[in-house]
Amino acid sequence: MTAHPNLSHDTIPGASVPAWIAADWGTSQLRLWVMDREDTVIDRITSDRGMSRLSPQDYEPTLLDLLGDHLPTGENSPLPVICCGMAGSRQGWAEAPYASAPCPPPGIAEATQPATKDPRLAVYLLPGIKTTDPADVMRGEETQIAGYLAQDRDPATSQVICLPGTHSKWARLEQGEVTSFSTFMTGELFALLQGQSVLQHCVSEEGWDETAFEQAVREALANPAAIAAQLFRLRADALLSGQSPETGRARLSGLLIGVELAATQDDWSGQHITLLGADQLSRRYETALSTQGCTARRVDAETLTLAGLTAAYDQLKKSQTP
Repeated sequence: MTAHPNLSHDTIPGASVPAWIAADWGTSQLRLWVMDREDTVIDRITSDRGMSRLSPQDYEPTLLDLLGDHLPTGENSPLPVICCGMAGSRQGWAEAPYASAPCPPPGIAEATQPATKDPRLAVYLLPGIKTTDPADVMRGEETQIAGYLAQDRDPATSQVICLPGTHSKWARLEQGEVTSFSTFMTGELFALLQGQSVLQHCVSEEGWDETAFEQAVREALANPAAIAAQLFRLRADALLSGQSPETGRARLSGLLIGVELAATQDDWSGQHITLLGADQLSRRYETALSTQGCTARRVDAETLTLAGLTAAYDQLKKSQTP
């Protein structure tokens, strides 16, 4: 296998023979889980070869390179690769058309199968979900939702879940279906303002001030229309009162998350919210919601992504059973 500086393996000692591959192909990163027949992880592979670095013809060679000795030999059946995320986007390997909400999270029956030259691979690209009025899309998050619904939840329950991320999602679920959702560019705005605006001089890349974060959330919720002025005050406070870059970082995050919460107040006010996301970011949303008396429960997004991909593989096995 070719060595790569931005590649990692977490191989399980004494692992058995691979039965299928779970893949979360994001814009900047690719995560692969090599699975056995009991749906146990044999190897976890992470790479920086996300959609933004690939052209359509690069996807198959990337899989072949990263999977290496995990691929079948001889007359063995092809190895199923179940993919969610940006590999199925218009700019990805092949477009997997969006399902229209309201709908259950799309499964293997709706997957697109791109042509592969190597007979050892059988690839399935899971679709995302769209709404047209208002226009919105998700691609990847629907698999996390599928994993969430597969975790012994009551599908008849009406609930709202938040998926924090670069583009945060707020989705309403009814009887196992995604009925509506909204996307917020909160994480991307944070990165742009931190790195490419005048605030880059007063916002650090690390460090934190929890008190400043909570106060900024309250400030944004109290007057979300003033967000542009509230943001510039980060610069002014750094110049005039010596505000630390760590405090500036926390305040910037609090203002942007606070504006997001102001827009979604009807969804979370008086409700129990579930957060599906990476631990650190989900904790910030949990803290922000707690300032308003809202109880939130965090669930690890990677665990649910793998659960959703496993549910799709189970559907594939059932469809192939005589």
